[in-house]
Amino acid sequence: MSHTEPSSPPEPFTYDRFIGRNLGFVDAAEQERIRRGHVFVCGVGGMGGACLMSLVRAGLGHVTLADIDHFEVSNLNRQLFADLTTVGSNKVDATVEQIRQIHPGIEVTTYDGRWVDELDTILATTDIVINGMDDIPRGIHLYRRAAVHGATVIDAYTSPLPSVTVVRPRDPRPEERLRFPTVGRPWSELDEEEISQCSLRELEYVMTHSQSRHHIHLDIAVEMVSGQRPRMSFAPMVITTGNLMAFEAINRLLGRGSGTDYRGYFFNPWTARVERPRNPLVAAALGFLVRRFLRQQIGSA
Repeated sequence: MSHTEPSSPPEPFTYDRFIGRNLGFVDAAEQERIRRGHVFVCGVGGMGGACLMSLVRAGLGHVTLADIDHFEVSNLNRQLFADLTTVGSNKVDATVEQIRQIHPGIEVTTYDGRWVDELDTILATTDIVINGMDDIPRGIHLYRRAAVHGATVIDAYTSPLPSVTVVRPRDPRPEERLRFPTVGRPWSELDEEEISQCSLRELEYVMTHSQSRHHIHLDIAVEMVSGQRPRMSFAPMVITTGNLMAFEAINRLLGRGSGTDYRGYFFNPWTARVERPRNPLVAAALGFLVRRFLRQQIGSA
């Protein structure tokens, strides 16, 4: 005859017990700064969701979340809040439900697609923004308004290698630095050709300043840029990128210095190297070859 011991009552949640093992990486005063912190995560899918997960588990006190999508089966390969129970669910609603199971005391403010109209209100409450979107026009709008409000945007490149950038209020906007054909244009009036050119300019930068071309099938990348296939994603890359972004957000919350600037860096886990922007002369020569290659590939696509 078997005998089953009665189960123990669940351990009560307390914030101090929840974050107790953080201490040593941060001190008590720094942990309190994290607890009082507020971060806007715009897009809670792949990179944004991974960044959010780490910030919540670090004990962040307040998040503002925005997303317009629902979880799909194709999200299961890399999005931390996507599983078979959330497929079909609104991303923001499902994400909030899960993070409250991790950190019940966290304060959450949510927006759907109307976050664009409320962006000035959002940026008046926090100066740290995680850009987890792959929507180029709305990303341009986000960066422009962040400069006006003095907010720092933490972002990453569309790249097969994990990367991170930290764009402070006075830094050049990505559309300026990467030579997008959007400067001075209303973000809401961009057409498909202009958006495609933005993607192409970013791909040029990624191929010029990193070893990404050695870790991707370029024919598939060209099809992605030309709109023939969706954006590629791979869990180790996406989740690593989200955690690099989380480190930068925590750096900002704690007032620690960061070696990451608006150009950012690529982390190459295949070769265990950090890849930073190339010397301008080398970049000019290599960039010419990259542009010629891409024109050939797109012309033959």
